[in-house]
Amino acid sequence: MIITTTPSIEGSKITAYLGVVTGEAIMGANIMRDIFASITDIIGGRSGAYEEKLQDARQIALRELEERAAKLGANAVVGVDLDYEVIGQSGSMLMVSASGTAVKLE
Repeated sequence: MIITTTPSIEGSKITAYLGVVTGEAIMGANIMRDIFASITDIIGGRSGAYEEKLQDARQIALRELEERAAKLGANAVVGVDLDYEVIGQSGSMLMVSASGTAVKLE
């Protein structure tokens, strides 16, 4: 399945718009990851633990989006938008949301 942020797919004709589809992933952070991220913030550098968690959440959200589009009979999703939010009382949860339009290509 083609998943793209663009509103169309070059060389392909959209024959049907099947509706908006979404995928979400909410990932909790753990205390050890927070401690190591705090150290990284102090000494500088990248937080590999958080980057990995972010990548996992994005993959889950996109996989859910694709599964929901397939259930509608789509063979592509166009106009995909990814949103990232920190949620929870103490900001301890990361939410990644993916949304787009499920379409049928010729």
